[in-house]
Amino acid sequence: MPDQSPLVAPAPGPDLSRPRRVHIVGIGGAGMSAIATVLLAMGHTVSGSDAADSGRLRRLAQEGAQVRVGHDPAWLGGADLVVVSTAIPPTNVEAAEAVRRGLRVWRRAEALAAICAERRTIAIAGTHGKTSTSAMLAVILHAAGWRPSYIIGSEITGLGPGAAWQPDGEWLVVEADESDGTFLMLGAEAVLVTSVEPDHVEFYGSMGALDDAFHRFVAAAPGPRVLCADDAGAAALAAAGASPDTAVLTYGTAERATVRIEGVTLGRAGCAFSIVVGGHSQGPVQVGAPGLHNVRNAAGALTMAASLGVSWESAIPALVHYQGVARRAEHRGERDGVVWIDDYGHLPGEVAPMLAAVAAGGWRRVVAVFQPHRFSRTEALWRDFRDAFTAADVLLVTDIYPAGEPPRPGISGQLIVDAVHAAHPGADVRYVPTLDAAAAALGQILQPGDVCVTLGAGDLTTLPDRFLARPGADHA
Repeated sequence: MPDQSPLVAPAPGPDLSRPRRVHIVGIGGAGMSAIATVLLAMGHTVSGSDAADSGRLRRLAQEGAQVRVGHDPAWLGGADLVVVSTAIPPTNVEAAEAVRRGLRVWRRAEALAAICAERRTIAIAGTHGKTSTSAMLAVILHAAGWRPSYIIGSEITGLGPGAAWQPDGEWLVVEADESDGTFLMLGAEAVLVTSVEPDHVEFYGSMGALDDAFHRFVAAAPGPRVLCADDAGAAALAAAGASPDTAVLTYGTAERATVRIEGVTLGRAGCAFSIVVGGHSQGPVQVGAPGLHNVRNAAGALTMAASLGVSWESAIPALVHYQGVARRAEHRGERDGVVWIDDYGHLPGEVAPMLAAVAAGGWRRVVAVFQPHRFSRTEALWRDFRDAFTAADVLLVTDIYPAGEPPRPGISGQLIVDAVHAAHPGADVRYVPTLDAAAAALGQILQPGDVCVTLGAGDLTTLPDRFLARPGADHA
């Protein structure tokens, strides 16, 4: 397979302008299943395999894909195009069989770029906030009658799977992943950056290289460039990208923002605000997602929609219909007077605003359970978590979800507990290495009127089910 360095110029992707027989190895992942859904809707024949059965595999089978659990060279069948997820090594028997047959093995990024080549593309990037912002933009364009296609890394409440293809639509909204350089390969006409914070530094080699990748992402767009004025990294991009020949639009609470947020009201289930554009107030805007961070996400989506030609009068009412995306402040249910909320946040810049949003809901107590993600990320960022949990009354920290990484000496969830204790000596923070230990501790801690927030990108998302699956639970 080709070099995956973000510094290597991307090769042309596969030709998807004619019907193909596509086999996807690792088809059950969020990103790959979204690509499979779109390929099916484009009229391609799709097969695929994954290591384990899942709801995504069953949904793809219903959509018309031939999916199998496990890996076998014979499952390539008559495929003339093979795509592998980032988790699939070259030694995989299906990838090896493709090479033996003389077939090019395409990476996920290349397949996504090939899809983007078939539409005018809007790419939403950022170290956090891109999923929600992409979903909000898709909802706005849908409500405006633009019939957008979209590929987003989570299900959109009210619209269904995070991927759709409209044969008669002009635009494609893509959640653009920076983790492996994918966002540099998409050839997007319009771009939006929500945030630039330290992450994926092991892939890029340094924070400077990550910053450079974002600069290239923004500079390459011939169309609208929209960036968050409230995020230091995105604001620096905006300042660097502004020129007499290039329009850069910014959004946020900052006085200098092109689209300025004001009059924010926060609630348990959503928020309201107004925006000021060119000295004129627009709104109120109502969005069904809590927290100031989602106010910013909504403002970003509105700014991009307006820059493409959607009127403010059409765009603003559309967000009333936005109900969130899976694993982003997702209300999972209620049991014994305790409300459960699950969130994908696993970076300091994601965790802090999420807990602040929940705390604004007026609960008796906010009990947070955090599962660190990857040994490499924890080693690089554990000190930065010291102030991320101040909105929680009680914090439980589990051990690290490895996501395929081998353990590193001395790196565990205890580091985050120590960082919080050092910065906030009176904080109620406890190390519970396993999910079983976390469940046992919660059984002793939780009381009626509490909200329990599970935070992480790993299997912590299963923890609420241990409590909500029992008879008498009120599910979302």
